[in-house]
Amino acid sequence: MGIAADIIIIVVAALIGGLIAHKLRQPLILGYILSGVLVGPYTVGVTVSGIHEIERLAEIGVALLLFALGLEFSVKKLKPVRNIALIGTPIQILLTMAYGFAIGRYLGWEWIPSLWLGALISLSSTMVILKTLMNQGWLGTLSSRVMIGMLIVQDLAVVPMMIMLPQLNNPKTGLPVLGIAALKAALFLVLMIFVGTRLLPRLITHIARWNSRELFLLAIAAAGLGVGYATYLFGLSFAFGAFVAGMVLSESDYSHQALSDIIPLRDLFGLLFFASVGMLLDPAFLIANIGKVLALVLLVAVGKGLIFATLTRLFGYGNVVPLAVGLGLFQVGEFSFVLVRMGVQTNSIGSEVYSLILTTAIVTMILTPFASGLTAPLYALRRRWFKHEPLQTINLPQAGLRDHVVIVGRGRVGRHVAQVLRRLDLAFVIIEMDYRRVEQAKAAHLPVIYGDASQAIVLEAAQIEQARLLLITAPAIVVSQSIVHQARLLNSSLHIVARAEGIEQMKALYGSGVYEVVQPEFEAGLEITRQALLHLHIPATEIQRYTDAVRRELYAPLYQTHYDHGTIVQLQNAGDLLELTWVNLSPGSPLNGRNIRELDIRSQTGASIVGVIRKGVFYPNPDAEYNFADGDLVAVIGEPQERAAFEALAKPVTN
Repeated sequence: MGIAADIIIIVVAALIGGLIAHKLRQPLILGYILSGVLVGPYTVGVTVSGIHEIERLAEIGVALLLFALGLEFSVKKLKPVRNIALIGTPIQILLTMAYGFAIGRYLGWEWIPSLWLGALISLSSTMVILKTLMNQGWLGTLSSRVMIGMLIVQDLAVVPMMIMLPQLNNPKTGLPVLGIAALKAALFLVLMIFVGTRLLPRLITHIARWNSRELFLLAIAAAGLGVGYATYLFGLSFAFGAFVAGMVLSESDYSHQALSDIIPLRDLFGLLFFASVGMLLDPAFLIANIGKVLALVLLVAVGKGLIFATLTRLFGYGNVVPLAVGLGLFQVGEFSFVLVRMGVQTNSIGSEVYSLILTTAIVTMILTPFASGLTAPLYALRRRWFKHEPLQTINLPQAGLRDHVVIVGRGRVGRHVAQVLRRLDLAFVIIEMDYRRVEQAKAAHLPVIYGDASQAIVLEAAQIEQARLLLITAPAIVVSQSIVHQARLLNSSLHIVARAEGIEQMKALYGSGVYEVVQPEFEAGLEITRQALLHLHIPATEIQRYTDAVRRELYAPLYQTHYDHGTIVQLQNAGDLLELTWVNLSPGSPLNGRNIRELDIRSQTGASIVGVIRKGVFYPNPDAEYNFADGDLVAVIGEPQERAAFEALAKPVTN
């Protein structure tokens, strides 16, 4: 079957490697690389025969990776951290390249492989960091925004590196070639900006109006790969053209749909690329040079981590941010694999350098989740050693806080809660780790503390000992449990309300001592269902019975282990059955001009009057002497037949 059989072997091996990586909570690309090692020429067993043909297909994977990167690129994403991203990242790349060059020379390499080493280790892994941040619940924090901003600029730096690094082989002829390449790249960019921005988006918009998913996907793939091939014919990199095509389409109205459609195709061809990277790794070489590999891993991790942490601090970021960035971005990235393959193809680096760099990249990727997980405990240890570091608090009342609500997180949920508490003039304070949200709270004159709520010193700043209620809006169970643990140590009687994503998380939070757990997705779905049934004219009592049954089914495991919780829910449901109806008193109603005592409403109907709105003014619980008038809106509570009896009593008398 030739290349078809090779593709089948790679896909099946990649599936097995991906499953193992997912089970071990590692990025899937590590599974793909290891599967390439297993089916490569240096291992026994099933082996891919047409490695050269697979490498050609892998070039499409590289092009699609950069095309998707261009689609995702947005200057708006860099705005909150633009200084460190646009200025700090180029400095970081240059410093890391110099550091890598020094390592290469120390190992006895020539200056060209040493410079390649510096360039390769200067890049970090976007895929690994995003997965790590999501798993640890740090996505959305200031630390994550700094890291993502720097990663975007790093990924953009791949393009000029692909143009410049291969020219180092022959410096005398390389400089003129490099100048010509730069001139061609500038000319191509101008053409794409003035022609591509007008032609490509119009073409995609025209095809999108046909409502054909297949044609839209084909148009997107043709745009990315077609422009890439045109760039190749122009004398530039195939991948560079695909990246520029993605950037052009990123400003169109269909960029998000284009990205979502191209991702499966990108991932499939990307799989072939990462597998082809693994095919070039010789396990025997790795075993024979294990000491050199571990030494290089240590040098890269420590040196690169220090560079990131120092630069972050110099750009004005304090508290946990430098530590988090240093422990998060020390690894070697996936785009380094693109460069290292180019280095092998152009004979810029030999097999020894390739194997060392590839192995170093894989090991640092594997270590990333563990190193990043040390951020919180190391930061807590540092705070105990350096307690003089001030904690940033904004708009806290000078008299202090007492009987207040502590809101952890000013996302959408926390923001809505804060708005309601502010309108009711109730005391509250917000704890937030995302500096952008802290600035927004500051502009809105809200009391806010910048810090990690799982740390005792931050909860003490929020005066948790005097608090009345703690609201945890973070969805990550690990984050919520650590906050609950610290809050309970400081205030054992504090009532805590938290959110959860499923029944297992709810059980875990109740076991941690949380007073009430809310499932936002479940409650939203139930409310949408209730509204739909109301529009279908289903009786309100039937809807209530249905929602009660669904809640009992969901919370049944909790009833079995938490009797108090079951009792509270049953009482709430019983209260919900006493429905409220608003009745408008129209002209001619026998109630107009008469009071509640005279009408003896409770005896006649069984319903209770709980409020009246007259000319926009609400009168709660009117007394027996209250006289009804034309236009009154009367709030009546009771069972369905009792409310129906009151409505009949209030109807105008017809002759």
